[in-house]
Amino acid sequence: MSRCLLLLVGITLCAAPARGESPAERGYKFLTEKAYLPLDFDQATFDNVWKTWPEPLRAKAEAATADERRALAFERYGLTPRLDDPTRPLQYVVNERGEWIMNCFACHGGEVLGKTVPGLPNSRYALETLTEETRETKLLMRKPLSRMDLGYLVMPLGTTNGTTNAVMFGVALMNFRDADLNLVKDRGPAKMTHHDMDTPAWWHFKKKSHLYIDGFAEKGSRGLMQFMLVPENNATRFRQWEPDFEDVYAYLMSLEPPKYPFAVDAKLAERGAAAFNRVCSSCHGTYGQEETYPEKMVPIDTIGTDRARFDALSAAHRQSYGESWFGHYGQQNTLTQPAGYVAPPLDGIWASAPYLHNGSVPTLWHMLHVDERPAVWRRTSVADYDREKVGLVVETFTELPPDAASDKRLRREYFQTKAFGKSAAGHEFVEELTDEEKVAVLEYLKTL
Repeated sequence: MSRCLLLLVGITLCAAPARGESPAERGYKFLTEKAYLPLDFDQATFDNVWKTWPEPLRAKAEAATADERRALAFERYGLTPRLDDPTRPLQYVVNERGEWIMNCFACHGGEVLGKTVPGLPNSRYALETLTEETRETKLLMRKPLSRMDLGYLVMPLGTTNGTTNAVMFGVALMNFRDADLNLVKDRGPAKMTHHDMDTPAWWHFKKKSHLYIDGFAEKGSRGLMQFMLVPENNATRFRQWEPDFEDVYAYLMSLEPPKYPFAVDAKLAERGAAAFNRVCSSCHGTYGQEETYPEKMVPIDTIGTDRARFDALSAAHRQSYGESWFGHYGQQNTLTQPAGYVAPPLDGIWASAPYLHNGSVPTLWHMLHVDERPAVWRRTSVADYDREKVGLVVETFTELPPDAASDKRLRREYFQTKAFGKSAAGHEFVEELTDEEKVAVLEYLKTL
């Protein structure tokens, strides 16, 4: 493990990866070994967090071995073991002092079929529950609270497991910076519209020229550093760390989607490709030997999906970003008034459930059958995969069950599509497909 230095401001800096490695290899190691944020909690806190769990899970953890208890905690909070060290989570830097510091894989490191996949959206990350329960553990152990513990008291982190309020994190933190990223403390709180977002697959990064569902920000290494806007990081640090994120940029550009691991009906998929190219490719691109990606902006009223994300960012928010150090002081192309949402590439789409930008649709079958999308659904298995509907294994409901309505942590396991920002409506272009074509397109999507 890398050697680390604890600074007085509370940020742990770890030794940089060896410069003999490729930029992409260095980028991965920067993300997993170097801390760019203050610590969230320590190992002792994580080892004792099970004492805050509800029964019968708490009794199960008490009777378990240390390894079994760690596996239970990983499952509860949506953490996945690192490929090179299964005792450590991909989502956190864990240093020699036993300090846990969140990294980008918290949202961008998931699993499918029980296997960790860096770059896959983390559809199980339970940030709000993890923060609540580690905070309770710290209070029991008389440990100091962290920035996340305190920030959670005034700002929702994610009301459904697997989604986060990340866009508003950026708005809140950028509000207290000038264009050079110096702290400005005499401003009032930013106006915010809290809403939850699903995370995009990182292997789509290479195909895009602009980032985010509204495509407002031109792609670049500086834009990847927005998560570091905590008060402990001054403007100098951003400039010192920019070379690190040039390597992180290279890492993202190197990622490839996982291959569908089961048998595919080749003839059916071929028919699906023809139907897909007729109805879907003008927005989502073509695949195979000659791939194209139009990066098409679809007007918000045309696509008809939930518009909370579209309305949450103002032209002033986007302009402030573009005129700052992140946007190279206006030299990058920043769209202050995008028309809607950008249709994403579909590489690896089989693995990246749930779907739509807010994670409201659990399977590709439900994407193709608009009227069958559930009002409320809950994931029922971590390792299982719905090979028939292609996506998450879920149970569905017409409304939230009473026990979940009265228990906020249990409620986060349910996706309620009637809640603000969580609508599963829209993207009705698929209705141009016949029922037979939908079956074929579903088979074809497995091959991308």
